[in-house]
Amino acid sequence: MFTIKVNQQILQFEEKVTLEKLAKDLKVNAYVAKVNNRLRELGYYVNYDAAVEFLDLSSFEAGKVYETSVRYLMIMALEQLYPGIKVKFSQCVSRSYICDVWGVAVRIDMNFINKLDLEMKKLVEADYPIIRKKLKKEEAISIYRSRNYLDKIEVLKYRSEDTVNVYACEDYINYMFGYMVPSTGYLKSYRLRLYFPSFIVQLPRAEINGNIPEFIDSPSFGRMLREAREWSESCQANSIPKLNGYVETGNASDLVNMCETKHNNMLSELGLRIKNDIHNIRLIAIAGPSSSGKTTFSHRLRIELMTHGIHPVKISIDDYYLNREKAPIDEFGEPDFEHIDALDIDLFNRNLLALVEGEEVDVPEFDFQIGKRVAFHKARLEPNTPIIIEGIHALNEQLTNLIPKNQKFKIYISPTSQINIDNHNPISPTDIRMLRRIVRDAKFRKTNPVVTFQMWPSVRRGEFRWIYPFQEQADFIFNTELTYELNVMKKYALPVLEKIDHNDEFFIAANRLVKFLKYFKDIDDRYVPCNSLLREFIGESCFY
Repeated sequence: MFTIKVNQQILQFEEKVTLEKLAKDLKVNAYVAKVNNRLRELGYYVNYDAAVEFLDLSSFEAGKVYETSVRYLMIMALEQLYPGIKVKFSQCVSRSYICDVWGVAVRIDMNFINKLDLEMKKLVEADYPIIRKKLKKEEAISIYRSRNYLDKIEVLKYRSEDTVNVYACEDYINYMFGYMVPSTGYLKSYRLRLYFPSFIVQLPRAEINGNIPEFIDSPSFGRMLREAREWSESCQANSIPKLNGYVETGNASDLVNMCETKHNNMLSELGLRIKNDIHNIRLIAIAGPSSSGKTTFSHRLRIELMTHGIHPVKISIDDYYLNREKAPIDEFGEPDFEHIDALDIDLFNRNLLALVEGEEVDVPEFDFQIGKRVAFHKARLEPNTPIIIEGIHALNEQLTNLIPKNQKFKIYISPTSQINIDNHNPISPTDIRMLRRIVRDAKFRKTNPVVTFQMWPSVRRGEFRWIYPFQEQADFIFNTELTYELNVMKKYALPVLEKIDHNDEFFIAANRLVKFLKYFKDIDDRYVPCNSLLREFIGESCFY
């Protein structure tokens, strides 16, 4: 006999029980579960004393499982409707995925959308089991060849293990590099939408309590995504096998230099934009989500502007935090240091305006060790000297409301790659940012990656509240991704991720990152320039 604890309920069993059956018996809405803090699929059997936490779509872990499963379902439906069709998923606006199809003559219109939606609903209604299987690598290659998944075969060349996990649903077999729901019947919530010349799928999101967000088009951000995709395709760098090809042919330095030149060109374009309006611009505001490279970007922008005879001065928003005890309280009863009201907005505005007007001001200095303002120092700007600020609230008008809008130039930065493991599995830009932060925290702050994983949901909540709503207000959007970066970061990330114990609650999250990182061929970081944005995370930057 063994005991399972679900919330405050204690249950006793004499025979093993699946998490799916347990959830149904308890009438719990669940898509995945934690067993003794370890993430498990609902098909997992429990036959030992355990604490079980069922996760619905308000959790990031369940949302990831759901998204992976819907992509699987959609490919299955498309291949049943159009045998021979080729499908590729990429990141798109409004937290959605864009789906490109080719290989068969098909017109992407509302008739197509309705037909696909009906086929997906039929599969959902049938509630077919989705079963994980372990195959010999040769067996998987044979199956992929029969389905013309040649891109998946290319990826398997870099897999060291002799076996491969796949998921089977009826006679359909595929692998989506993530956990899955136990059957198609779980996948009722999604939304298909035309997005010329392709279509998109919207899915439930944890940050809005498991609901599908309202579609909000983002022309500027969408342009960045499109340009990133076109660039990676034109440079033959849009998948892991193609990136590895540069390494295998001895051309890794070419790849690094292409990516760095792209950043240089974007900085040059940005510098000219600012120069051409410098008689108006008094404030340059830079914002972006965590680990976008804001610090290095602001240094490089300063240097770029200096080549045009412009000498900006950086003012740190962090020095304008209120004393820790005055921070607002979040929904969990904890101080919320990412809230805009954690800053002395009034003083910041007054100081900015005074500096712009040529006055001398007392700029505060904040000590994060004790959580208090400790001193002030005098500051005054030379005439016509623009100010640079960077931080999560930099694009928020509330922070700079005393400066006229025509005197502000706003820049949104984020690493938005369009790289896939294979056609069916895009690499999430959020994963890239998380890896950047894990590497930086471990290298410079000696922080265990478990701590970084623990903080990440809070970081993400802050981003959705305080950063993403303002991105379309930017005058310029700068993509800080470096297509080669995972080939370099691999050797820094793997050792710290692989130290996480297999019983740790974040083992599955870490292992998911480990699995796809192992497919990348190493690029020696001696090729990475000292002023590269990547140096902010791996070290030896000329700016620090």
